[in-house]
Amino acid sequence: MSPRNDDTPRRGDSPRRGTSRDLPTEGDETRDTGRSRGFGGIGDARAYTPRGRTMAERDQRTRSPRAGRTTDPFRPALQVLDGGRPQRGRRPAETEPPAEKETAAKTEKPGKTEKPGKTEKPGKPARAGQRDPRREPPRSRRPEIDEDDGDELRQRRERAAGRGVRVRDGGKPSAKTARDSRSPFAPRTRKEAAGKPTGRTLAKGSPAATKSPATKSRAVRAITPEPPKLANSTKRLRLGTVLALSLFVMIGVRLVVLQVASSPADAARLIKLREDRISSITLPAPRGSILDRDGTVLAHSVEARYVAADPMLVKDPSQTAAILAPLLGVAQSKLIPKMTKHTRADGRQSRFEFLAQGVDIAIGDRIAGMKQLSGIVVGQDERRDVPGADLASNLIGFTSADNAGLEGMEARYDSLLRGTPGEQEFEIGKGDLDAPIPGGYQSYTEPQPGNSIELTIDGDLQYEVQGLLSEQLQKWKASIGGAVVIDVKTGEVLAQASYPPYNAAKPLDVSPSTRDDVPSGIVADPGSIHKAFMIGAALQEGVITPDSAITVGPGLERGGYPFQDSHMQPKGTKMTIPGILALSSNVGTILIADRLGKQKVYEYQQKFGLGKATNEGVAGEVPGKILAPDEWSGSASGSVPIGMSVDATLIQMAAGYAAIANDGTYIQPHLIKNVISGRDGKVTPGAAPEKHQVLRPEVARELRTMMEAVVDEDDATGTQARVVGYRVAGKTGTGKRLVDGKYTSSNYGSFIGMAPAENPRFVIAVSAEVPNGTGGDVAAPAFSKMMSSALLHYGVPPSSTPAPKFRIHP
Repeated sequence: MSPRNDDTPRRGDSPRRGTSRDLPTEGDETRDTGRSRGFGGIGDARAYTPRGRTMAERDQRTRSPRAGRTTDPFRPALQVLDGGRPQRGRRPAETEPPAEKETAAKTEKPGKTEKPGKTEKPGKPARAGQRDPRREPPRSRRPEIDEDDGDELRQRRERAAGRGVRVRDGGKPSAKTARDSRSPFAPRTRKEAAGKPTGRTLAKGSPAATKSPATKSRAVRAITPEPPKLANSTKRLRLGTVLALSLFVMIGVRLVVLQVASSPADAARLIKLREDRISSITLPAPRGSILDRDGTVLAHSVEARYVAADPMLVKDPSQTAAILAPLLGVAQSKLIPKMTKHTRADGRQSRFEFLAQGVDIAIGDRIAGMKQLSGIVVGQDERRDVPGADLASNLIGFTSADNAGLEGMEARYDSLLRGTPGEQEFEIGKGDLDAPIPGGYQSYTEPQPGNSIELTIDGDLQYEVQGLLSEQLQKWKASIGGAVVIDVKTGEVLAQASYPPYNAAKPLDVSPSTRDDVPSGIVADPGSIHKAFMIGAALQEGVITPDSAITVGPGLERGGYPFQDSHMQPKGTKMTIPGILALSSNVGTILIADRLGKQKVYEYQQKFGLGKATNEGVAGEVPGKILAPDEWSGSASGSVPIGMSVDATLIQMAAGYAAIANDGTYIQPHLIKNVISGRDGKVTPGAAPEKHQVLRPEVARELRTMMEAVVDEDDATGTQARVVGYRVAGKTGTGKRLVDGKYTSSNYGSFIGMAPAENPRFVIAVSAEVPNGTGGDVAAPAFSKMMSSALLHYGVPPSSTPAPKFRIHP
């Protein structure tokens, strides 16, 4: 069924659902000026919404584009029939079209109304006085007045319609319907249009208006003015969506402009504004500790305070520096520039400058209580503490005020010990609000603690060795000296002492030369302790045997330089290999080296570890120097075998002797046992030491046995190195120290030995520079005491077999 056209008359005159009872009918040209327009109820409110539209009308509007263009879209919803207000509980009577008003007035009886909505069946003619909707012409949009009515009757009817009463056939209004029932939208009469107020009009469609056929008029649909556009919820939703999308588009375009299309100057300005509000503080990372092999602390960091300044807030740098200088121990000339406003290397204003670090807690708390010092900050810090003071100080070294390693192992392993500093950035206010802004920008980078290092050093043995060294060298008025204790089987350095020691907590109180680690940092001619290497090489190469005898004679001359023994022997005197070692014969050693040749001498020097640093783990270790065969001069064949044209450190010589003690296997000396992670405590063993074979085991044992003659023979040079209960093998040496290209006048005496000689556990090397004396006089006695302490400390059992007897001469 096709939808009904808006111009097609409806069945009956009853108002449709949703129509307003107070809306004027079409064609009314006048209205009451004495009453304002308003809504009468829910029907009036719904007249402005699409809900009053029927399904057929909505479907018609959807299907018929022409109807949408030629008709009012709100017409179905705002349809009003005759402008009347129906009585409650009954449908209003249907009115006739104006075209059949005369016929209806003649055929119908007065007061009789037609049943609303009743029509003839198809095929039958309509009854008299009943309209046929199919045949009637289109209705006019203006109410029509019967042409036969006189002017007077027309005027009365118009006035009656304006007052809302019914007019009888005679032209007079009925008293029964004289009550005021006019609608706010009722038409006005000409007099009312001229400005005279009238009563309320009779609502069309009411029973009072339909009792008399003479008052019937054709029902005309009234179309009210179109309501505001925002009354449509769909339009409101669409408009809100468009506005929201437009807002987001504008914001997005602005962001793109700020980030992409802005000029570099704008970007720089924004960055600078942000940077001016950002304050940063460096958070120091805890530095790792240095421990001995048993976990005893040799150096660690303890809680302290730092004192810093914000140059932007310091009001009087000069006065503030005058107050802080005596407390911090820093000169005013160094404090004032740090507290004066200045820019950093990156162009930003400096907001944080350290004035002192590692300050004692008591001093830091005292400065923090000085509220008159504006811009001064006191925070938690740490400083390096050395519990043993001078214990292994030359070996460990020290750090700077900012905990950076400067010397010794602190410098060598600074990257492991130091850790990674953290940083805290936060947004601050200006002026008196110079404090972190709650909810503002904040950035925190947690400092990563450094790793700890566990050394091979035995703290107790280090203390004993260091004390014995100082005691002996003070007696001989030595200028410098050193001692090394090596575990033969592992290559671990159990003690490494220097003389004189210094307090590592106050390193600047002594000269730099005093802080040197003597065993690894001082080179000198090893002297006669080098002879053991030549004897071992000759045995290894087979040019001699333990029973060989060498004619030592009175002396030799090489390259114009005479070489003779300290124990002068008559011409043609023969001497055994143990005798050459026991009496430290220069002539005998030179003659044995001649059998080897300079190339073999050079090769075995390298095998024993000379000419290069041992890399035991101390910063600044000196590699020493040995002469290659092509560098030998005419006298080198005499000087090199006896250790006079050789530059070596004490740790190098001790490592070479450890190879003899370890059955001919060289093990690199080392100080690092483990590295302990500062984050999770994971223990990582130190790097494995380098190993290589120098001598065959039987050759090494033969050499050790012959070296016992140096200690056991009464006329030998090392008798003061004896240790009660233990067999000792070793060698004395006396050389010179080269300083600035010149030899000093002092003697550089040394002794290196091992015990027990039949199965050595330790090698100890001692050296000292003294005005007078030899290695047997100065170093041997110190060795004896140190070896005794080491053997006792580790519970090494005494020798079970007596020392062999030697023959000096065949």
